[in-house]
Formats: sequence, C-alpha cells, structure tokens
Amino acid sequence: MTPPAGDRDPAHTPVRPVRVLLCDDHAVVRAGLLALLSSAPGIEVIGEAGDGEEAVALAAALRPDVVLMDLQLGSGIDGIEATRRIARLPEREAEREAGREVECDDGRDVEREAAGRGAAGRGAPHVLVLTTYDTDADINRAIEAGATGYLLKAERPEELFSAIRAAAAGRSTLSAPVAHRVLAQMRSPRPGLTDRELDILGQLARGLSNREIARALFISEATVKTHLGRIYDKLGVDTRAGAVSVAKEQRLLP
Repeated sequence: MTPPAGDRDPAHTPVRPVRVLLCDDHAVVRAGLLALLSSAPGIEVIGEAGDGEEAVALAAALRPDVVLMDLQLGSGIDGIEATRRIARLPEREAEREAGREVECDDGRDVEREAAGRGAAGRGAPHVLVLTTYDTDADINRAIEAGATGYLLKAERPEELFSAIRAAAAGRSTLSAPVAHRVLAQMRSPRPGLTDRELDILGQLARGLSNREIARALFISEATVKTHLGRIYDKLGVDTRAGAVSVAKEQRLLP
C-alpha cells in the first residue's frame, strides 16, 4: 500500500537526473562523451547536436538542465553565439509546451515531456563550455555570452560530472587554468586602447591589409605592425579576426 504523500520518507523520494544536451561538431567526441556520461549516476544525456544552430533548436525543444557546449563548431554559428542564443531562450510556458512535438533537422520527432520532469516554469538551460581553448578572449566571450561554467577537455571525468551537477544548480565552475586567467585579469586589467589603436582597429574591421591601413592613416607599415601587436596583447588575442571579434563584443567599434 502506498503511504499518503505527507507520510512518505523524503530519503526515498526519487531524484530527477540532470538532463544534458551535448554539442560538439565531432561525432567521435560526442560518442565518447555519451559513453562517459552514461556511467555517471544522476546524469542523463537527452540529445546531441553537431552544430550551433541544432544546439539552439534542441535546447528550445528539449529544455535540458545543462548544455555541454564546445566553442569551435565548424560552419555556421560558433559555440559563443549558440551560448548567447540559448541563454536568451524564454521561460517555458507549461500549458503550451507540455506534450508538444517538434521535428528536428534529421527528421526525428522529439516529444517535450514537461510532465513529471519538473521542467515547467524553468528559465533557459545552463550552458557549460567544454573546450580545448583557454585564451583570455575565448573565456571572456563565453562568460559574457552567458555561460555558467568553463571547463577544459583535459579535466578528469569526476571533475566534469561535478561541473555538470553544479551548472544544473546554477553554480559556476571553472577549470583551474581558466580560474587562474580570470583572476589574473581582475588583478591586472589590461590598459585601454589608445586613439591610434582604435583607428587601426577600425581599419582592420574593414578588412584592410597592413599596407592599406598605413596608406589610410599616413603611417608606415612598421608602425601598423607595432600597434597591431599592442592591440592583440590588450585584447588577449593573436589573430586579426580575433581582434575584430573581441572588439565587437566589447563594443570598441562603431
């Protein structure tokens, strides 16, 4: 005989597993993560995405607790933009969402099982970045986009499991090297860009070469290279594309 609800022992109340969506553009990596997470108690993988657009669509449809997100996703939007879009997903409306079905890109029907999963009324899924990249620019962009945590793929499985559970609870987790970089930035913030560096950055965003920038600003190519080196250092990047990307994120460009 089932005891009345008020007489049930809380210790025997079933705990809902943390529902995880994987996003990585390498099928082998996804398969490895799926096998690894299948061995973790209290964690359930409910979907896989091979690109950013699919991750956003599945996050909206399945409403996982945590999206495990890679940063580099081949063609289409990257992990940063996918994170930003997932973080902006509106809260689920239980009456509208429960029991509905959506069709994914591969033609599979995915049932939104709100009932019994405690999903009704929740906000956007938490995004836990799992990547090999630990540059200041990548870390800053991911956090600014709304990532709850930032983990490196070199972490031990137990650390990954712990980070997933923490993310599901809304707690931030950073790999030790990432935390070190964040603290270093806080303790020694980089100086702002000078007017000349902003001018060069603006020309860079237009796609101009060093020679073209030198002609446009009436300076030598050597001077352009010197300023570019300082810009890269201040923005924490090492490529022209990276400098433009971070500059846009930080609204340094008009």
